[in-house]
Amino acid sequence: MKKILLLTLSLVAVQTIHAQKPRELVIQINPKNKAQKIDNFGAAGAWFTEGIAKSWPTQNREQMAEWLFSKELDTNGNPKGIGLSAWRFNIGGGTTEQGDSSGITDFRKRVECFLRPDGTYDWSKQAGYVWFTKKAKEYGVENLIAFSNTPPVQFTKNGRGYKTDKDYISNLKPEHYGDYAQFLATVLKHFDDEGLHFKYISPVNEPQWDWYHAPGQGAKQEGSPWRNDEIARVARSLDSALTVHRSTSQILLSEAAQLDFLYTRNGNATRQTQAFFNPKSKLALTNLKHLPPLIGGHSYFTDKGDSARIAIRRHVADTTAKYGVTFWQTEYSMLADGYREGKTGRIPAIDCALFLSKVIHDDLVYGNASAWQLWNSWEPGNPDFDTRYYLIALAPSSREYVDGSITATKNLWALGHYSRFIRPGMHRLNVERGDKLSKEQIAQDMMVSAYANEKQVVLVAINYGNEERVLRPEVNGFNVKGADVYLTTGEKGVDMRKGKVGSLKGGVMIPGRGIVTIVLNN
Repeated sequence: MKKILLLTLSLVAVQTIHAQKPRELVIQINPKNKAQKIDNFGAAGAWFTEGIAKSWPTQNREQMAEWLFSKELDTNGNPKGIGLSAWRFNIGGGTTEQGDSSGITDFRKRVECFLRPDGTYDWSKQAGYVWFTKKAKEYGVENLIAFSNTPPVQFTKNGRGYKTDKDYISNLKPEHYGDYAQFLATVLKHFDDEGLHFKYISPVNEPQWDWYHAPGQGAKQEGSPWRNDEIARVARSLDSALTVHRSTSQILLSEAAQLDFLYTRNGNATRQTQAFFNPKSKLALTNLKHLPPLIGGHSYFTDKGDSARIAIRRHVADTTAKYGVTFWQTEYSMLADGYREGKTGRIPAIDCALFLSKVIHDDLVYGNASAWQLWNSWEPGNPDFDTRYYLIALAPSSREYVDGSITATKNLWALGHYSRFIRPGMHRLNVERGDKLSKEQIAQDMMVSAYANEKQVVLVAINYGNEERVLRPEVNGFNVKGADVYLTTGEKGVDMRKGKVGSLKGGVMIPGRGIVTIVLNN
């Protein structure tokens, strides 16, 4: 009799648990309570790109372009792509032409150069990179961004695309600053004439690293360190060259290797917001025609631990606001192990996607980033586990890299929850949550951010917990007529899948370990 009674009580308890409604989160939204304006969401098409665009099956590279750039919907209303509004193009330094003597061991990470050693230009170079950039333009990508990892090798001190001295000094010969600026301006002018306008040109990349490899040691890629005074000299030279060419392109500095280099740290390339945008600084660049009050930094190695990650981004926001500077997050992938969050073994693709979404959320909400760009769009890898570096997983058919297959990862759609629906010109909105959770607790619970223009309010919700939740947004002064909902979970094929909510009164269901974008139309 006692066993029967215990069993009955257990069944009642289980039924009671299942009958309980999911926890509800109420969000108060005022479309007039604006934070930063959003400029773009983007990604880089570097490495591997040359071989893919030249020799892989046409249907594969067309599919890659559609996944990245398309804003169209299929017959079921599901997005065909993630509608990027920025695309990053790597202007190469000529290590491909050097072949094995370049010292870069992986031929896929060597890059051609438009400038020949004799001073003439060969515009047939980088055809693969150009192919994808033209596709971005065809799909209507609003911002094309050119960046350089190294000056052309004929301008460097050691004739290589990376350093062979560990001195944290630029590899550019002092007498070639003007030549380097002229080269970049000429490349932009050429593509302007071809109908490909680069709105931004980034002349230095991750200047804090030494980019050092001893001769014969083997390098991974092109790169050069730069001191702040050298960056300022490049910027002034490039500003002059762009003026001579009557260019409308703007200079983007400084692609800091970590976000904390933008406001603190010690060294030759630190406190860069203050160095370049404090009018009292000896290196102030506030009077250049082509350099806006804009600074770019990379979220690498500043993503481990919710408390530390949030604090770093709040420092970035405070410092850039103090000097009237717009902050862009211009490169990120999960290079370090922060994405593991204490887990061991292989990390499922949805966990990588959720962590990626969290970093984007924190960069936007706490860092006040006006743009968010990922590195890299594609790399060889498994689409189901440890998709830490890429949006599209490549499966090359040979070491020569002449053919292969492609798979869209959960990371692609995680970025798409932002990039597809939050369009340039929208503003992030400050929202009020109905719970009393700390910022660190929110990072392990449900994160919600909101964005708006006159026609739409867009919410992105990241449910980091395992239980399903109900999100009930209350929007003031906005005549909401239902909502379109797009969902990504760990389930195969559930990638920005379209749904619809007739009324917001009952709230929107957010699955455990899921990402949902809610589009409210006015």
